[in-house]
Amino acid sequence: MKKVLLLAVVLCAALSCSMTNGNGSASDSNSNEKTDSTKMTQVEIKTSLGDIVVELYNETPKHRDNFIKLAKEGYYDGVLFHRVIKDFMVQTGDGKSKTAKKDDMLGAGDPGYTIPAEFVYPKYFHKKGALAAARTGDQVNPQRASSGSQFYIVTGQVYSEDQLHMIEQNMEYGMKQSLFQSLAMQHRQEIEEMQRNGDRAGLERLQNELIPQVEAEYAKNPAKLTQEQRQAYTTVGGTPHLDGQYTVFGEVVKGMDVVDKIQNVQTGVNDRPVDDVKVISMRVL
Repeated sequence: MKKVLLLAVVLCAALSCSMTNGNGSASDSNSNEKTDSTKMTQVEIKTSLGDIVVELYNETPKHRDNFIKLAKEGYYDGVLFHRVIKDFMVQTGDGKSKTAKKDDMLGAGDPGYTIPAEFVYPKYFHKKGALAAARTGDQVNPQRASSGSQFYIVTGQVYSEDQLHMIEQNMEYGMKQSLFQSLAMQHRQEIEEMQRNGDRAGLERLQNELIPQVEAEYAKNPAKLTQEQRQAYTTVGGTPHLDGQYTVFGEVVKGMDVVDKIQNVQTGVNDRPVDDVKVISMRVL
């Protein structure tokens, strides 16, 4: 593993991450809605540009049940697609967007809770049409818990094999950095003491001890795209750099043409559509 970052910088980042508090604690949605474990639940999303049908994965039960609960309660009725980026994704689910004015900043509305991450990777990944949960960033949300309501549908782009190779390299770097920070946290008191004393030699010595541990841990589960991922990303497309970081809990089974209509609308400040695109209603099929 290359010493790309100075030890003190990396370790300080890890310590800072651990001490950052989010806006409230993560909690389950306490949904009483349950579905048959052998059947896939589908939800129809009626939008101002047409209808979309998504299928929810049973392997992500907390996200599935919460989505069904909010759909049945009418939480999503009237929300805007408040963030639309062509060849990337379309995002909605901000409850505050229902009454938003043209210049309102959106993206912070939710039901007041988060959902624990449910990564089923690499089985479910960010291919075009994937349904995934939005969330706050790692610095304030190291557990990568999902927003209680906001979600996005992947549009993405098609990649070449060379581009996928570069993405794999970036994934490897990110995973090793994350592993390094995790190991560094186990030496928190020792690191703080060395930093107070200005013991740079001690910090470098610890770094040299941790690097082989990072390499050994990474070797158990290296960042390699599966054949299924490669096939999808080189044909229909997607957003591979998001894999393993956001919970994918379903996919579009009908109405991808509508999603494409949404991603092609004109957008303004903060990627918000100039003319509002709304979720009119949702119906569990």
